[in-house]
Amino acid sequence: MFTPFLKPVALQIAAMLLGAALGAVLFGSRGALSALLGGLSITLPTAFFAWRLIQVARRPGASHVNAFFIGEAIKIASVAGILVLVRLLFPEAHWGAVVMGLIITLQANFFALLVKH
Repeated sequence: MFTPFLKPVALQIAAMLLGAALGAVLFGSRGALSALLGGLSITLPTAFFAWRLIQVARRPGASHVNAFFIGEAIKIASVAGILVLVRLLFPEAHWGAVVMGLIITLQANFFALLVKH
């Protein structure tokens, strides 16, 4: 049973794998890895953000609003940082596939609203 915080992460993992498969079909193995890295740049910060929100929700008297906005800012900075790392550590990445994986993974958040738990 997924908590409401983990449902978007699970859907993002599924979307990330779909993006990697699409990257493989369109751009080959380099495209698959690139799309996977694009998806990971969204999924990893989202998973950490969800974990952090779960921890804050368990603390009595915690400021949930502050935790949300600070966590969201850290998540956005983390996404940018991971993309910079992808550029530095994997310079031969196919950036069309990276962006495709990123966009497909981001769209999973909209489907999270439609899936009943």
